[in-house]
Amino acid sequence: MSGPVRVVLRFHYRGQQSSVRFGRWLIEGCPYVILFDIGAAAWNLDRWKGEFWDTCGIGLPFHDREANDALIFGSMVAWFFKELTDQLQDMPNVIAHFHEWQAGAGLILCRSRKVPMATIFTTHATLLGRYLCAGNVDFYNNLDKFNIDKEAGDRQIYHRYCLERAAVHCSHVFSTVSQITAVEADHILHRKPDVVTPNGLNVKKFSAMHEFQNLHSTNKAKIQEFVRGHFYGHLDFNLEKTLYFFIAGRYEFSNKGADIFLESLSRLNYLLRVHKSDMTVVVFFIMPAKTNNFNVETLKGQAVRKQLWDTAHSVKEKFGKRLYESLLKGEIPDMNKILDRDDFTIMKRAIYATQRHSLPPVTTHNMLEDSTDPILSNVRRIGLFNARTDRVKVVFHPEFLSSTSPLLPMDYEEFVRGCHLGVFPSYYEPWGYTPGECTVMGIPSVTTNLSGFGCFVEEHVSDPAAYGIYIVDRRFRAADESCNQLTHFMFAFCQQTRRQRIIQRNRTERLSDLLDWKYLGRFYMHARHLALSRAFPDKFKMDQAAPPHPEGFRYPRPSSVPPSPSVSLHSTPHHSDEEDENEEPYDEEEEAERDRQNIKAPFSLGVMPVGKKKQQGEYVS
Repeated sequence: MSGPVRVVLRFHYRGQQSSVRFGRWLIEGCPYVILFDIGAAAWNLDRWKGEFWDTCGIGLPFHDREANDALIFGSMVAWFFKELTDQLQDMPNVIAHFHEWQAGAGLILCRSRKVPMATIFTTHATLLGRYLCAGNVDFYNNLDKFNIDKEAGDRQIYHRYCLERAAVHCSHVFSTVSQITAVEADHILHRKPDVVTPNGLNVKKFSAMHEFQNLHSTNKAKIQEFVRGHFYGHLDFNLEKTLYFFIAGRYEFSNKGADIFLESLSRLNYLLRVHKSDMTVVVFFIMPAKTNNFNVETLKGQAVRKQLWDTAHSVKEKFGKRLYESLLKGEIPDMNKILDRDDFTIMKRAIYATQRHSLPPVTTHNMLEDSTDPILSNVRRIGLFNARTDRVKVVFHPEFLSSTSPLLPMDYEEFVRGCHLGVFPSYYEPWGYTPGECTVMGIPSVTTNLSGFGCFVEEHVSDPAAYGIYIVDRRFRAADESCNQLTHFMFAFCQQTRRQRIIQRNRTERLSDLLDWKYLGRFYMHARHLALSRAFPDKFKMDQAAPPHPEGFRYPRPSSVPPSPSVSLHSTPHHSDEEDENEEPYDEEEEAERDRQNIKAPFSLGVMPVGKKKQQGEYVS
């Protein structure tokens, strides 16, 4: 927060006080934010537990710290809104949007106390859904067969489930972030969402098409520097023919699809070796796990790389000075004499320093649970140990990225821009910010038809793969078939030329308009207008049977896309690889303009009063 103002508010109970901080949140846009000090109000917990039980019959066990904190926060929020609405006196009307079960207590208390405001509750993922999917069950094909109360009780989260379900049914408007989560919520929480509110991003457009491509090249060079150090002594592959894949997010091994990703990498490694491909794939797993420090061998690799760089620069300086002096004298230097014995000794010592008798490490840190870690256990099973013969190399970075790291000094955004493909074959992913972030940065990605993002793209894009978004079928195929499909996607990507990848990144980046809050914000506007019409029906009128629909916002298959990657097209006249000269013409601007024409005017909500100018998503009052 920046410049917070301390405001002390008094509870009407035994003269006690609780502090609230008000200021600016240091993110883009710098919105106002109010922070409630739940620690200072914890003395009320037992009383609030009793009131909550009397209100809705939900008891919270003393050992569940998170649930207890949620109740303290909810009680303070309900009290705050009561004070606020008493002072405002319906001018203007208040809308409160609660997200996830942790905020549910505040909504329940506001409704039970008849606080005059409109309420919205959004679940980004049902609580029980996460638990069930983590248990490797066939979740989506058995939604109607689960005994919900028993499943929640068996996992000792019944009180949390009740809190979430009560919030859902108390809200004026209930929303989820995707259609796939709407189906899940209907079965588990027993209420069909009123609105689907997809997650958007703040999209920054570059003035020139090539700028984001330049960022890719710049950040790829940083990743290459890490690879040079990490694989020192085994750097017998061409970095110019190396692709960087990655998976990132919470360490939910099955939910995030790391299980089938690793199996697919094993099959991809086999295909690349059998086809004698000269491409190498370096795969990064960016998932936080328990560690105690950096791996010594990994740190040594970066030190060796830096030492080699310093040695090369030292010799280069001497070489350049002697060459300069010879040319000044009008002589062509004798290349056999321009470097002396000391120079050769220094270079030989540098080469000997790169000798390594062990394989490059799979993980960059010392793992606390090395023997039971799911990723490392599966790496051992499939045998991807970064051997010379492996065309797929694995790097497990069990920590989120930071520009201050001594190993990989890059922020997450820089790292994503430097990679070639993000792979997120999630089984349980209510939305999926990671492939969305890849899209707005112009980086192709793999998602699934069980993720909210994947379903959203399928609805809006005629041929997602042509735009660099590969959707794995994990709902209607067996795990082995899904694994083969993912392997096929990655192998086809490896067969693309550099020019084909550039064209694909251009197409991927054009989909960013689809994920911009300027477009997706309308769904939140609709939810707020709907909540107002239900909370204050005398003041706000709205056609509730006409939810927002992205009419006309569907991208066609690009006309220049060939039937297979092997005959794809180039976007510039300069080739970096040997390729076919029989090419069809490709015009990036023409294709982009054709896509822009597929974006129609946004929907309107209700009929506007006579004489009033129509605004996007405006309600009728």
